[in-house]
Amino acid sequence: MSLRELARVVQTSEVTVRRDVRALEAEGLLDRRHGGAVLPGGFARESGFPQRSLAVTAEKAAIAELAASMVTEGEAIVVGAGTTTQELARRLARVPGLTVVTNSLLVAQALAHANRVEVVMTGGTLRGSSYALVGSGAEQSLQGLRVSRAFLSGAGLTAERGLSTSNMLSASVDRALARAASEVVVLADHSKIGADTMLQTVPTEMITHLVTDQPPPDSSRAGAELEALADQGVRISVAGGGPGHRAQPGERERERERTLPAPRTVQQQGGKPPLSGPPPITPPSAQQRLSDLAAQRRR
Repeated sequence: MSLRELARVVQTSEVTVRRDVRALEAEGLLDRRHGGAVLPGGFARESGFPQRSLAVTAEKAAIAELAASMVTEGEAIVVGAGTTTQELARRLARVPGLTVVTNSLLVAQALAHANRVEVVMTGGTLRGSSYALVGSGAEQSLQGLRVSRAFLSGAGLTAERGLSTSNMLSASVDRALARAASEVVVLADHSKIGADTMLQTVPTEMITHLVTDQPPPDSSRAGAELEALADQGVRISVAGGGPGHRAQPGERERERERTLPAPRTVQQQGGKPPLSGPPPITPPSAQQRLSDLAAQRRR
């Protein structure tokens, strides 16, 4: 789930949810991802297309821009389904003489009005959740095909198993797309690095090139996976993280606390010091004030 959705469900702020997610991760109850959280360990589940399209959008755009720079005029390539490959297709529209074979309706739509790009679609059965053509029809239409590169995405990427996904039909088509190319280029943002899903699509030894973004400083898992992939001969290109500064976990909370006035003792009306009796009252901390505000909004 995304942090935004978690905040909506529990009726509190994203700042509070982010802090609680860090605490739950420390207890082993969930795994943090950029902008959200998933069930711990095991095999990650595939999220719906609307959720995927809204996740790490700046990073996907940067990855797509770098991947598009690898494609040359007159080349023939295959492009798989996914939100990152859709971003790639939007940038391929400017490459003249290009031939793109795809099973993705979204990739085809992005290239539909490109004057000098030929789009070849596979056959198959439409899988509505990913807007992709899958099944035996898609796989048969790829038999005998040979292109220079395949640009593929997926739900997870590890050095041990390579690229993976959670849907059997999608996995079969992605394998056929990979077999049709001389080189396989994987497009995966840092949230997918180290994630392992149920079905392997492209083993690590078949991956020629990985285009990704810079993992956050606190993501040691992604950094270790990238090193392991490089050790196995995968060429890794890191795209820029998009325009602007991306706040790290906890940074917004600290910034909010800096803008709040420092606690002070309460005085009686007229500026006189409190009378003898109980000690002076100190207002609650910034964290408590934020929690109180959230509770008031719920009421």
